[in-house]
Amino acid sequence: MKKNFAIIFAVLMLTLVSWALFFENSATTILINGQVIEGPFKGLLGVGGLAVALIALICLAILLTLVFAGTGIIIFGCIILGIGFVAAFMSPFLFPLLIPLALVWAFIALVRKKN
Repeated sequence: MKKNFAIIFAVLMLTLVSWALFFENSATTILINGQVIEGPFKGLLGVGGLAVALIALICLAILLTLVFAGTGIIIFGCIILGIGFVAAFMSPFLFPLLIPLALVWAFIALVRKKN
């Protein structure tokens, strides 16, 4: 379903861009050396500019992915460090709870060893 939607959306966008570049003459004016470019060459130059913009946006997306991934790793490391500090601070208070847990663990280990 998603793949079909992506294909339909891509075809729709290409149709819209080609319509705007080739059939909407008053929307875009391209000047090269002071001369107005008209006709099909105008659309070809517009598509070339669109391709350059697309490549620039893809490079920007890759760069932002790497930046946010690095930032996420730093934030995740800080969270883990904070959890470690909280656990180190809470360990003296949790020690009375660990004594019965250790006794149950030792009992289970002895029962398993006999079987």
